[in-house]
Amino acid sequence: MEKKRPLLLLSNDDGVMAKGLNVLIDILRPLGDIVVMAPDGGRSGCACGVTVSQPIHYQLISEEPGVAIYKCTGMPVDCVKLAMHAVLDRTPDVVVSGINHGDNSSINVHYSGTMGVVIEGCLSGIPAVGFSLCDHHHDASFEPLRSYIFDIVKNVIEKGLPAEVCLNVNFPVADPIKGIKVCQQAKGYWNQEFDPCPRKFDDKYFWLAGSFINTDASNDKNDRTALDNGYATITPVKVDVTAYEAIEQIEAWFI
Repeated sequence: MEKKRPLLLLSNDDGVMAKGLNVLIDILRPLGDIVVMAPDGGRSGCACGVTVSQPIHYQLISEEPGVAIYKCTGMPVDCVKLAMHAVLDRTPDVVVSGINHGDNSSINVHYSGTMGVVIEGCLSGIPAVGFSLCDHHHDASFEPLRSYIFDIVKNVIEKGLPAEVCLNVNFPVADPIKGIKVCQQAKGYWNQEFDPCPRKFDDKYFWLAGSFINTDASNDKNDRTALDNGYATITPVKVDVTAYEAIEQIEAWFI
């Protein structure tokens, strides 16, 4: 019996029409059969959020040999769950998210809908990887990323990942990219996170804004510093967030 081609489940948080997602489809076509289930519009910043107060709906918007594209009214995590439940006839070999318009390095991983897709895949026991570019423009250039993305996904399909580990991959705006580094997550925080949004009769409206402060800049092993220096980064992410080093300290409270 002929062996089936690998099955790739793709999603994102920028919406099904985003350039980054459509470039990702084009890059990964040679690696297997692709099913896309992506939000019908932007869902940036929704992390691992799910829809609980209303039903969600999906719709096939295009299909050709090797590629089927669906849109969904839910969140990025909903897209993965719904594809697994209602569309796919087998477990995908890999879940891939992106290419996000904007980076998801450092603590941004906690807010990212792009990484919500990846974490949901990982929780389902499927190797999963997310790709982001440090450029928010809707027409950003993804050309320098192509060979890196292809090679990373090919390796994930062929070699797998450790249990409960997924990959957060970020790219600088650089051509050429200097290379790729496997990094730890940078320490940092967001400063001045809101700008006033003027309203005639109310001064209590604000836009989310702010600037990221890298408190780990002297450490060249972290993702944010590597990106600033022109390198692509791979940060392995664990879904087990237990602080094992704190267990004994907290237990001592009750002795």
